[in-house]
Amino acid sequence: MTDLPDTFAALADETRLAILERLLARGACTAGELGEVAPISAPAISRHLKVLRQAGVITQRVDGPKRIYSANPAALQAISDWTLSHRAFWESSLDRLERALNAAED
Repeated sequence: MTDLPDTFAALADETRLAILERLLARGACTAGELGEVAPISAPAISRHLKVLRQAGVITQRVDGPKRIYSANPAALQAISDWTLSHRAFWESSLDRLERALNAAED
């Protein structure tokens, strides 16, 4: 299960968002490959990866000496579900506003 406040807090940082975008675009990557997303040190990348892992946004698997990171589909689904539920609210609200404005013009 994904905790949306933790998910959004983790993704509020531009480097962490760039890491997720890289994983979505290229698939699983090592920490070294993900280090290319920002001009920061390897320890800084590791700290960002830890935040993303703790928030459930990414997963890590061990392959010998390498750590391979992937986007967590459950977290992405939770974000999508939340977005779609709020989209429906705003679309219906905007539709009501449009009808009210049209009625006011008549």
